[in-house]
Amino acid sequence: MSDTAAPWPTNIDYKKAERVLTVAFEDGATFKLPAEYLRVESPSAEVQGHGASTKITVAGKKNVAIAKIEQIGRYAVRLVFDDGHDTGLYSWDYLHKLGREQAKRWFEYESRLKASGLSREA
Repeated sequence: MSDTAAPWPTNIDYKKAERVLTVAFEDGATFKLPAEYLRVESPSAEVQGHGASTKITVAGKKNVAIAKIEQIGRYAVRLVFDDGHDTGLYSWDYLHKLGREQAKRWFEYESRLKASGLSREA
């Protein structure tokens, strides 16, 4: 994959029992993305705010699941979660980035929860 080419998915599979979305890309990368991780890293303004300093720490989503996956054109999917959240459009590039940065982002998320006295539990 060149620096200018956006990653392109070759397969998207959601395992409801595990609450894990697996996304494979043509560059050979495959990522297993838990629904909770996708929910708390939603690209929506509700979660991302209007810049890095305004990002919202979403708590209580340990058992959230994906209720529906809707393709948006050829560039993204909308994930509808069973808690009603449905405003984030997950571009292929963003899903690839979430996969590449999963360990770092998850560590930062858990650190923000702890610092705020919040929990993953509902």
